[in-house]
Amino acid sequence: MDLKVPFTGILSKDESQNPEFFNWNKVKIRYCDGASFAGNQSEPETSTGLFFRGQLIWDAVMEELLSLGLANARQALLSGCSAGGLATLIHCDDFQEMLPKEVNVKCLSDAGFFLDEKDVYGERTMRAFYHAVSNLQGVTKSLQKDCISKMESSECLFPQNFVKYIKTPVFLVNPSYDWWQIHNILAPSTSDHSWFKCKRNIKDCNPSQIEILHGYRNSMLEELNQFQHSRNVGMFINSCFSHCQTWMADTWHSEDSPRINNKTIAEAVGDWYFDRKAVKEIDGPYPSNPTCHNLDFSAFHKA
Repeated sequence: MDLKVPFTGILSKDESQNPEFFNWNKVKIRYCDGASFAGNQSEPETSTGLFFRGQLIWDAVMEELLSLGLANARQALLSGCSAGGLATLIHCDDFQEMLPKEVNVKCLSDAGFFLDEKDVYGERTMRAFYHAVSNLQGVTKSLQKDCISKMESSECLFPQNFVKYIKTPVFLVNPSYDWWQIHNILAPSTSDHSWFKCKRNIKDCNPSQIEILHGYRNSMLEELNQFQHSRNVGMFINSCFSHCQTWMADTWHSEDSPRINNKTIAEAVGDWYFDRKAVKEIDGPYPSNPTCHNLDFSAFHKA
């Protein structure tokens, strides 16, 4: 683990990189528990003796931050990417409740909208994974009560099932061709070499694979459609083959950053956070957006 983490993108103090939040106080919380700070087992795991108690880590960090000045904030934004994006959604209302009612509290989830979708082999790999994580770490107490009253707790780790119950305003940034999700949810097998090149560079996908990727995007948009008329949810969903986009300068806000309707992610988030306008930005299917920064791992993974 790096001892120092560069503060770029949404964490940058450079106004040209981060025009809306450059002069805010910022804290980065290291991700370390494997369940988006939701684990809450009362007993150790039998084979290792480890306690999975990410919820207590979250509670301790928040307690310290409140004592250091967070309690006096006038504006606050909880954000995270990938598993941190999921953690943002899980803890969004808790974060809001820690602060006075007059504080403008909102939550930004970057690449945390993981889908409960069948993979190309017809299996629900991600659902099985979340089921195992839920049992191992005892996450139920940390999840949305309205959700777990209606379905198995592990299914309430999928944002499509619980975002509608979040009372605090949230903003969803997600590529509809999310590299991590394609690699781990849609085509998770490492033994199937037919997907090897496609998963590492979308330009190497054959026409039938592109159609499957379009189908995955359609599934994401169908789930997001439930928030189209919600005043509580903003979104920036681009057709890029990427994952996290808010913590890097070149994808958050720069001259060649990904754009939808000529707005960068930073500009869209600023419009939403400061209530300048409602933001529901969704572009067309790949390869319609020439501003995308598509990931390319082909040079590092030879078959």
